[in-house]
Amino acid sequence: MNLAEFIIGIEAFNANVDIALLRRAYEFSDRAHQGQKRESGERYVEHCLNVAFILAELHLDSDTIAASVMHDVVEDTGVTLDEIKNEFNEDIAALVDGVTKISSVEYISREEQQIEYFRKMLLSMARDIRVILIKLSDRLNNMRTLQYLDREKQIRIAEETRDVYAPLAHRFGISKIKQELEDLSLKFLEPKAYVDIAHKIELSREERVAYIIAFVKPIKEALSREGIKAEVYGRAKHIDSIYRKIKIRNVEFENIADLLAIRILVKTKAECYHVMGVVHELWTPVMAKFADYIASPKPNNYQSLHTAVIGPGKKVVEIQIRTHEMHRVAENGIAAHWLYKEGRHQLDKSDRQMMWLRDVLDWQKDMTNPSEFLEYLKIDLFADDIYVFTPMGEIKHLPAGATLLDFAFAIHTEVGLHCSGAKINGRISPLTTKLKSGDEVAILTSPHRQPSRDWLNIATTSQARARIRRWLKQTGFDQSVALGRELLDRELKKLRTAVPSDEDLLNIAQGLSYTSAANMLNALGNGSLSAQQVVSRIVPEVETEKQPIVGKVLERFRHERGIKIEGMGNMMFRFAKCCQPIPGEHVIGYITRGRGVTIHRIDCPAAQELIEQPERTIPVSWDVSKDQTFVVTLQVHVEPRKNILVEITESIADNDTNVRGADINIGDTTSIGFIVVEVNNLNQLEKVIKRIKKVKGVLSVGRARGGRFKDTNPE
Repeated sequence: MNLAEFIIGIEAFNANVDIALLRRAYEFSDRAHQGQKRESGERYVEHCLNVAFILAELHLDSDTIAASVMHDVVEDTGVTLDEIKNEFNEDIAALVDGVTKISSVEYISREEQQIEYFRKMLLSMARDIRVILIKLSDRLNNMRTLQYLDREKQIRIAEETRDVYAPLAHRFGISKIKQELEDLSLKFLEPKAYVDIAHKIELSREERVAYIIAFVKPIKEALSREGIKAEVYGRAKHIDSIYRKIKIRNVEFENIADLLAIRILVKTKAECYHVMGVVHELWTPVMAKFADYIASPKPNNYQSLHTAVIGPGKKVVEIQIRTHEMHRVAENGIAAHWLYKEGRHQLDKSDRQMMWLRDVLDWQKDMTNPSEFLEYLKIDLFADDIYVFTPMGEIKHLPAGATLLDFAFAIHTEVGLHCSGAKINGRISPLTTKLKSGDEVAILTSPHRQPSRDWLNIATTSQARARIRRWLKQTGFDQSVALGRELLDRELKKLRTAVPSDEDLLNIAQGLSYTSAANMLNALGNGSLSAQQVVSRIVPEVETEKQPIVGKVLERFRHERGIKIEGMGNMMFRFAKCCQPIPGEHVIGYITRGRGVTIHRIDCPAAQELIEQPERTIPVSWDVSKDQTFVVTLQVHVEPRKNILVEITESIADNDTNVRGADINIGDTTSIGFIVVEVNNLNQLEKVIKRIKKVKGVLSVGRARGGRFKDTNPE
């Protein structure tokens, strides 16, 4: 494509485009890329024109098209952003910067460099969403010419396109770019399958065209009688979608039932539903295939009615019904609804795509591992969406597989952090429960509930996991800082020395190679720095024999975790899952290799076996604070009566006890349920059990252990 062809094509899409600006951009790019050629042999500037033409097809503005013509000049030539800013404007320079890759000198590996580029691109998108449109157009043109590269590069670029760029195009609703990127990725990753499907599609084309013509004829006639002006036409299934159906369903091409598809475009939303009624009168609908994305749009703003009917010859035909405006958004996505009237190039903050982007930018701050960042980015891009209702009828979109805990964080960070349970469609459910589209969820909160590391295994969304990880990190840091400050204060009081000012503390911290006083106090609190080292900077003549006092104070604070291990200082410990010991019960410690001490109830069968290894047992005792809670699983045998689980959980709540989760397996004559509660001690647990026993239909209740039932009814 030369400049003249480019301008003629551009004007066909947008008569108001600034041709003079595009000429200047072309000349600037041509000079910068002088002598550079692509692997295909074409001049480099021709690639730039092809990228710009794709954007013109999306009806983008002049600045975006001009920036795309120059999108590689900073990366591949000696041109600087300041030169672009001076020659054109800051807007164009910012767009070019947004798609410019990061210097490879800064990074150890190509993978790390590429991942950091994705981070930069996401940040640039948040400032100006047109960045992703330029990048997608650039990638599309590169994929169209991928055959000129060696096989290794083809595979690497095609995988990256399939895993990141095609899902990005889908996320932002640009279906025509997304579908072509998917097809081209398949072409280079699975060339044999691609050629085979393409060949079979071509062989059956005449038969399919004839069928579609016969199928749409009565629809057009019926719509004409109803006075509805509609555009009705067949639409081709793209190769990658057919390939995925073959793989997922494990069927041959010839046995795919839903290769036939048509689209109906009308003027108004009301006509969409009218048309669906007409179609269903003509042909028998396949109700499992119906979806109303007009009433509940997809997160990328896609709207349409989807249905399928049994047509002539008992063949399944898929039908999409939408307005012309919905179709424009479906094809061009984010490019179709700019806010240019107000001179802005950002999305509304309430727009779902912007909300998704903000979430990604939020959780990526906590990702220090580049590979981990890319893994979570792919999860967020690929996830199918479900919609869940709040009790007030508000819709929340979540990725498929999301749990109750994910939903709680989607409501608000504070709701998630203090989530103690939830009701799904009126039934108490554990936080691990996976949600389904259409569920109504009410989150239960408690001011005393706080996240634990186990929550990272429950949450599936990047947003929820990032919030939990940040809370755990910040809480641990804050506690260490507070402990460090108290340790320092105590030592200085013993020496009758005043606490230094903030400025002096900072100087002391910097003298010990810490960037801030808080970081120094954190190190003091977690034991990696001794108070003596800090005190000696304040009172140089202090003797080192004072140090044991600090250790005693530190030990006392660390015992607030709930258990005191005789003679073992601050050794790591955990509570055994098999017996779930709680304060008030006799316990014993067992030294496990690599995991510290495991705390068992003394009457636990596992503990009885461990006692035979006295060299690995150790005396332990309870050392708990007033508000500490412990998890216990109860097993109940109940009559199979409706709402009995709700009544049980309500009786527990009446005892000021948190229910962490509940489930029940319905039988013919009796049912077995499991309830996870949080208690302070054995006395509270016994009160909970008594409460449960009073519920009508409860046959027995006791501690659950190792999948077996141990009855604790005092009978």
